[in-house]
Amino acid sequence: MSIVLVGINHKTAPVEVRELLAFSDRACTEGLPRLVDGEVVREGLIVSTCNRVEILSAITTDQLESGTQRIAEFLDAARNLPPGFLSDHLYSHTDENAIRHIFRVASSLDSMVVGEPQVLGQVRHAYSLAVEAGTAGRVLNRLVHHTFHVAKRVRSETGIASSAVSISYMAVELGKKIFDSLRGRVVMLIGAGEMAELSARHLVNAGATRVLIVNRTKESAERLAEEFKGLAVPFEQLPQSLSEADVVICSTGAPDYVVTADMVRSATEQKRNRPTCIIDISVPRNVDPAVGKVPNVFVFDIDDLESVITSNIREREREAERAELIVQSEVMQFQQSLRAMDIGPTIGALRQKLQQVARAEMERQRKRLGSLTPDQEAAIEALLMSTVNKISHPVLNQMRRSYELSDSETVQALRDIFGLEE
Repeated sequence: MSIVLVGINHKTAPVEVRELLAFSDRACTEGLPRLVDGEVVREGLIVSTCNRVEILSAITTDQLESGTQRIAEFLDAARNLPPGFLSDHLYSHTDENAIRHIFRVASSLDSMVVGEPQVLGQVRHAYSLAVEAGTAGRVLNRLVHHTFHVAKRVRSETGIASSAVSISYMAVELGKKIFDSLRGRVVMLIGAGEMAELSARHLVNAGATRVLIVNRTKESAERLAEEFKGLAVPFEQLPQSLSEADVVICSTGAPDYVVTADMVRSATEQKRNRPTCIIDISVPRNVDPAVGKVPNVFVFDIDDLESVITSNIREREREAERAELIVQSEVMQFQQSLRAMDIGPTIGALRQKLQQVARAEMERQRKRLGSLTPDQEAAIEALLMSTVNKISHPVLNQMRRSYELSDSETVQALRDIFGLEE
């Protein structure tokens, strides 16, 4: 059995191609049984995200080429694409390279943003759909669970995800540095743009319990307030409401300063000098730089954020090198376990055949032993099995070693000696 992975990703195909190929959950569960025929393609799962569509499969080794072609044709047909439409974008990996690829994907080493956490959940979801469709067998079951193990090692043994590399998530990192914990903090959004919304979502996920939305357009403020179960604040009430906020994210299209030093100084006095973190992601800036001189107020603009992000990206790249070493060692371990799994039925058959020979010989000689008690019968049976195990042990070990070293001639010779089918 060979492991094959065929797909496209953000490196090989533009978004207009990737979106044509995207599979919904229903398309996965309905399509997988058509792909997995049980003869050539024996098992399969589909990982479909905004950045990749990949089919991971187990294919009969002597039909590797036709199986890989079958997967490529399935992708065209399943999404109603012209034959060969994807040929310039598709890649395929086999056995060791396929194993390494899925380990790297789940560990976020192949992501657009190295270290992003979502992809492991996406692989886990793809596996659950394959289980639901009945197309995940013993090979993919073992491979996917080992993949989860590898991703967990990478997360726990490296710092690949320890530093923020997106502007929206930087709000969480900065807030934690100032407040230690964001639990119970109040977040204020000035402006209702996409970046501010993403930042607020990250902050709420990190523990912030209340969101205030200040926006010139009432409808936009109310929409976001409903989404975050927060409060829409009229724009003219911004100065008075600032005193309630611990973290302020400013992202408006205003041509001048929306938050002034006098406004913040007054709010800070009302807060009795409790710290305030203000993040200005507007261009041009909407927070007066003089605000940074107010005691216990920490101001960050877009340039501050981008310089930290650049540094964090370099740090993630260094950690990724450590993660690649973990992946490589796990690839070797998984291949060994896969080989042991493949030789297992042969070893079991040999052990069973030797035991049958011993029992048959015992039955042939049974009359010579006369009358035996049940305990004596059991003792003789145990003696026979123990003798068979000790005699067969070196043979079985040699078979395992030969298989692990890809010494197929020795393995086949042992099969022939004992009359075992492959």
